[in-house]
Amino acid sequence: MARRTVTTAAALAASAALLLTACGGGDDSSSDDIKGADKGSSSPSASASASASAAVDRPKITLPSSFKLTFESWTSSDAKEQAVLDDAKEELRAGYAAIIANDPDSEDLAFYDTETGLPQSKKWIKSYTDKNVTVIGELPAFDPKVTLVDSGDGRTASLRYCTDESKAYTKNRKTGKEVGNPAGTDPEVVYVVTLRRSAQGVWQNASVTSKRGGCTK
Repeated sequence: MARRTVTTAAALAASAALLLTACGGGDDSSSDDIKGADKGSSSPSASASASASAAVDRPKITLPSSFKLTFESWTSSDAKEQAVLDDAKEELRAGYAAIIANDPDSEDLAFYDTETGLPQSKKWIKSYTDKNVTVIGELPAFDPKVTLVDSGDGRTASLRYCTDESKAYTKNRKTGKEVGNPAGTDPEVVYVVTLRRSAQGVWQNASVTSKRGGCTK
């Protein structure tokens, strides 16, 4: 079910399943809670930046209980790294919410993507909506690693994380048929996301690449 996984067109056509990865959602009151949040101190400048970002009116994204995304250890004692993790998490949730709502033009997703990153996200969502399928099941996102890139303006970051598609499926909206990954497929996918911080302080996805396998849980 890979979201933006690097896969050949022939491989996609041969596979009965749409691999699920990289954009997710869960129930705000349960599975989506961040586990073990670190309340450690940060520098004054980082705190000020985090405060300005927190003041932005972000969209409220909700997903049905039929699809649960969990975030394991998406925490950092560094305020800027935590801001990257928080916005990247919401971009994942917004993407899966768009699939479930059958809405490639989701405004919530556009909020968390740059102008150059949004077409990639729309293409991924349409790979589901064009086939009239939605997503169900459980998708853990784990082992996140943030790198703040020395770009001169402090507005670029890289995020690497993994997902496990073992319990994630697509479901045909018309027939109700549920499909998982083909037998023998490695359920774990590693993602590398490039993010840019907007003038309003929102960390937005600029590009995503993925590769099946290479994760350790």
